Amino acid sequence: MSLIERFGRTAPAGTVLFREGEPGKDMYVIQSGKVRLTRTIRGVEKILADLPAGEFFGEMSIINEKPRTATAVVLEDAQLLVLDPRTFEAMIKANTEIAVRMIKKLAGRLDIANAQIENLLLGDANSRIVHALLTMCHNGAPRGDDGAVHLTTDPDALSEQTSVDVKKTREVLARLERSRLVIPDGAVWRVPDVVKLAEYLEFLEMRERFGDVG
Repeated sequence: MSLIERFGRTAPAGTVLFREGEPGKDMYVIQSGKVRLTRTIRGVEKILADLPAGEFFGEMSIINEKPRTATAVVLEDAQLLVLDPRTFEAMIKANTEIAVRMIKKLAGRLDIANAQIENLLLGDANSRIVHALLTMCHNGAPRGDDGAVHLTTDPDALSEQTSVDVKKTREVLARLERSRLVIPDGAVWRVPDVVKLAEYLEFLEMRERFGDVG
């Protein structure tokens, strides 16, 4: 019997798989479809991630036996593997490749979490937006034929990511566009020179620390 036959579950779009604060009894592996993870921060729902096929989630609750730290909602009709703690442990013990892949994935998520914490420690909206763009540049964003880094994002997504309101996010992007540090191109934002964008962030941080001189 295959894994899908034993542990498979079909979930239509809109299905709430679990809610933040609930006890966690299973973890999920996405075979097809897409799942959104959200968390409520100071009364506002924040999008943590939109997970495609091949991703897993919900593992922390069955590892540390603590309540769910996020809400999971199916965005696109999904086929899922639903694994209880005993099955999860048996799979890890029986297949080192699965264990290594999970460790690498968890390490990557920790890097993302650390970057988000670093971003939230920045004092002003300009620095947060630029820092978020630079983080995407350094996390494997593709380069176009012109050598520019192509970022698939938008003001709404950046606003969610940085906790900067959308109006201010648009203002910062417009300022970066006027300086040719980022260039809108359809559904992507092109970053022609990552080094210059990093230098601009350094300038913003120095200004935040010491104020305007002169």
